[in-house]
Amino acid sequence: MEDNDIRLCGKTTAKFMGMESRCEDGDLTMVKLTADMKEAFSKMKIFPVATASKDGTPNVIPIGIVELVDDETIWFTDNFMNKTMTNLRNNPKIAIYVWGPEIKGCFQIKGVASIKNGGTEYEEMKAKINKKNPALPARSLVIVKITEVFECKPGPTAGSKLL
Repeated sequence: MEDNDIRLCGKTTAKFMGMESRCEDGDLTMVKLTADMKEAFSKMKIFPVATASKDGTPNVIPIGIVELVDDETIWFTDNFMNKTMTNLRNNPKIAIYVWGPEIKGCFQIKGVASIKNGGTEYEEMKAKINKKNPALPARSLVIVKITEVFECKPGPTAGSKLL
């Protein structure tokens, strides 16, 4: 393990700061999206992404290029997200809303983000972004590890924890 790595429920991964969701041994708890959730995620065109500053001031932005890398990891690229990136550097907690007319129901993904400015993963995402639109700078890769998923459709189960 390197200095900037920590153990996440038995896995070594990039360093994440300030998480409250933890395994019994103090490691972060991550959850895996279900098949239905992954299908809904794949139908999304624009993802509302929420962050908060260190003092709790909220910020929500729309992001169009978001990739579900595996059942518990989401990638997106910083092209022009100045306030969002400042928030993530000071408070890595993040929420992503999944809803749309072609999706049955809706859910909110919560997780913790890390930022990469180099390395294999960063170069992989930068190549994908540059292929789609060479004008985008792909300044940083944001890697979100999913820690919780909540119900958001109206009704008696609104706000309940799904995962």
